[in-house]
Formats: sequence, C-alpha cells, structure tokens
Amino acid sequence: MSTSRGWWWLVGVIAGAVGLAVSYATAALLHVRESPVVAVAEGVTALTPGPVVKWAIRELEQDDKKALVVGMLAILTLVFALLGRVARRRWWVAVAGYVVLAGVAVIAVLTKPTPSLIDLVPIVVGLLCWIVALAVLAEWLRRWELVEESEDPAVEPMHTRRHFFVAVAATAGFAAFGGLLGRIAGSARRRAEESRRLLRLEGVTAPEVPDGAEFDIDGLSPWQTPNEDFYLIDTAYIKPAIDPAGWELRIHGMVDREITLSYSDLVAREITEDWITLNCVSNSVGGDLIGNAWWSGVRLAAILAEAGPQQGADAVLQTSEDGWTCGTPLAALMEDDRNALLAIGMNGEPLPIEHGFPVRTIVPGLYGYVSATKWVVDMEVTRFSDIEAYWTQKGWAEQGPVKMSSKIEVPHDGDEVPAGEVVCAGVAWAQHTGIAGVEVQVDGGAWERAELAGVPNDDTWVQWRIMLDVEEGDHQLRVRATDKDGEVQTGVARDVLPDGATGWHTIDLSVKA
Repeated sequence: MSTSRGWWWLVGVIAGAVGLAVSYATAALLHVRESPVVAVAEGVTALTPGPVVKWAIRELEQDDKKALVVGMLAILTLVFALLGRVARRRWWVAVAGYVVLAGVAVIAVLTKPTPSLIDLVPIVVGLLCWIVALAVLAEWLRRWELVEESEDPAVEPMHTRRHFFVAVAATAGFAAFGGLLGRIAGSARRRAEESRRLLRLEGVTAPEVPDGAEFDIDGLSPWQTPNEDFYLIDTAYIKPAIDPAGWELRIHGMVDREITLSYSDLVAREITEDWITLNCVSNSVGGDLIGNAWWSGVRLAAILAEAGPQQGADAVLQTSEDGWTCGTPLAALMEDDRNALLAIGMNGEPLPIEHGFPVRTIVPGLYGYVSATKWVVDMEVTRFSDIEAYWTQKGWAEQGPVKMSSKIEVPHDGDEVPAGEVVCAGVAWAQHTGIAGVEVQVDGGAWERAELAGVPNDDTWVQWRIMLDVEEGDHQLRVRATDKDGEVQTGVARDVLPDGATGWHTIDLSVKA
C-alpha cells in the first residue's frame, strides 16, 4: 500500500480542479456573472476590515484582487489535497468537506443583491463533479492498492496501475476542457465590448486640451489622463458586462415620482461635457490614484428634480450592478453649479467597461467612495441616518469631500541632479473650489511661489512649475497649495482613513557639482 499512498493527494487536487472548472464553465454558459470562486472572493473582500483593505490598496494597488484570488486557489489546492488523503480511510469526511466548501459559496452568492436560484446552479454542479470525480479516481486507486497487497504471483499490478493513470489523465483533461469551455462561453464581456465599439453617441465630442493647461516638462503627468492609464479602484473581481439595450436606472425612495431610465432615454437627453479630476480616498500624499479626463453625460440635478425629492431626504444610496453601494449627499447631486453626471463617455469615447460602461456616476469635489458608482443601476433617495454603504461599514467617513492636495513629480524622490537651477514641477487640486497658488520650500526655508498653468474650471487639477537655485549637497523639498477660498493646505500628516490623507508632499534630492 505504501507505493500508492501519495497518489491520494493528487486524486484530491484533480477532483477539486474538476469541480472548480465545471462550475466556472456552468456560470459562463448560464451568463451568471460570478463563478463560485469569484463570489467567495468578493464576499471575503466585503467582510475584510477597513484597515486591511486600506493596506491592500496601498501595497498591492491594482493587483489586490489578483493576489486574493491566487491566495484562495492556493488554499483550495491544499484543502483538496487533504480531502483526497482523508478519502482513503474516511470517504464521508471528504464528502462533508466538499459540502462545507459548497455551503461557503452558497452563502457568498445569497448575500449578493437580488440573488436568484440560477446563481446557485454552478455551485451544485461543481459539488456533484467533486464527488463523482473523487469516486472515480478513488475506485481505480483502491484497485491498484488491492493488487499491490495481493500475494498471488500471477497478479500483475501494471495493468491496474495503467488504468489509474489513464483515469487521472482523463479527469485532468476534463478539468482543462471545463476551464477552456468557460473561457469560450464567457461571451458576455465580448458582447458588451462589441456593443461599446458600435455605439455612436450624439453629443459626445473628442477632447482638446485647453491652451496653457499643460507644461512641456519630462516626467510631469499629462494634464489629460489617457483611459488606459486612469487608475482603477473597485470591488468587482469580474467587471459587469452590461449590454446598453438591457441597462436601466431606477430612481425611487423618498420621491414624488419614481423614475426608470433606459439607456436610450438617457442618451436622448441633453449631453453635458466637462473636464473633471477624480481621486481615490485611498490616495496617499504624493500618490498616483488620481486622474483627469473629459467626461460626457447627463446632469443628475435635472433628473432628480423630475423625481421630486421629499422633505427630509438628504442622501442618495447608489447601487452598482455588482452590488457595491455608496451614500451620496443629495445636495451635491442637485447643485446648479456642480456638474454631477450620469456619465456615458470618457475622453470622447463610450466608457470603458472597467470604468463603468455603459453608465457611471461622476460628482466633482467628492471622493469616489461616496459618489463615483460604476455600472450604476439603482438610486434610492433616502436619509443618511437610514443607510449604511459599502465603505462606511468599514470605517470610512459618511461624507467625503475631496481634500486639497499637491505633489512634486519632477524631480523624483531620491533623484540626483546637477547644481544650479533645477526645474521643479507637479500638480495640485482642490476640486469644486479651485487652486489659487502653489508654493515650494527648500530645506525648511522660505516658501517660494510657483507658476500655475491655466485650467478651464475649478474641478480639475492644475500643473505648476518653479525654477529652484540649489547648491551641492542633500536637500529636502516640500510643496503646499492654497485654494481660492484662501485656505492653505495643512501640513498635518494624517492617514487616508477615515476621509482622506493630509500633509505636505516631501521629497529628498541629491545635488552634485
């Protein structure tokens, strides 16, 4: 029996792979957005404490979801191996283990918004495949063991051993086929991409960077952030792939008239376009979770006015197609001088799927965690006292106005430059208020005023530059901004939790003769 004992680990892993692959393929064939692994991953994310999520975003940035999925698959591989080993002596324990794993997936699916019975089918199919695959492989492995135990010299173990290896290869091939079928069947993304490619949106125009808005300095971020370079922060492991023909937005709650908008209803309205900078509440001082784009959409103020918010309402609970929620101040969405949009275009194109296609919310001056809902499908007019949104449950503040900030991009921290005049440049922002000035300090000395580029409105970032005369040696540079209300950016260093980081961006510079 010792010659085949180690094969039970492999039997467990292959049986587990079959169940995962078939459940993935079933989800794709039924057009269920979340396979069981993805549903569990999103459930883990939802239950993760806020400080841990903050650490993952800071350390892993856009790879946080990949890291979680890879980690889950590694853990599952170990669990499957253990279940295979246990099945050698206690078959019922292995089956119970599979049932527990399936139960975790069921809980993850049922806790999503508006679950349906069809969402459970991939889990049930995967569970059955686990049990059947383990039973088939275990049967052939037991035959091999019985032959190995036999004292009859006429019994040849090679034949039974060969059958076991054939069963292993066939089962592994079936798992690979299931994974491939899932990839092929997962056509929802391709259909959405095709719909996006064929869209011709009236009123959406190509952007032109305003004259004087951009300095020509190597290393300085472009004033307009290309779509492919725009930062991505969301909780969706599989991005919702929505056909515009099937998209609807329901506006309800504390309103006089409930409104349901189709995509054709929305794009038939007047299109508003504007330059708007977005930045994440998780952006640390000097961080890169910020971008500026030309957004096209329909103003929310007029739509909400048609619904008629009732007395006492002060919030709108927005819900994404993937179940993510945020609470947005009703007043911010209805301000006449704030272009809060149901955005349909980004930089002159239909929204990329990763950025919320076909419709997302943009609210200048608010952090995205309380305003910028991608794949938005529901807006409930309500009260802050009656709701809890995704991030506020994890310790972030209920309301998140953007904090004034600035950063040095040229030179980089730790750069070595020649003595003499050094170009120093960067960006500053105070959305919906505007930047009035930027100052740079060398080694704790006097603040020197920088030159500002021109911007078309107060909702975008502004580039700045200054020539500094620095001597040989090591130096420290700091930057601070002043907004149009006369408020000076605080130098008090605070972390991103609960409502955004503060402090002066500081870099070290080495100057050589």
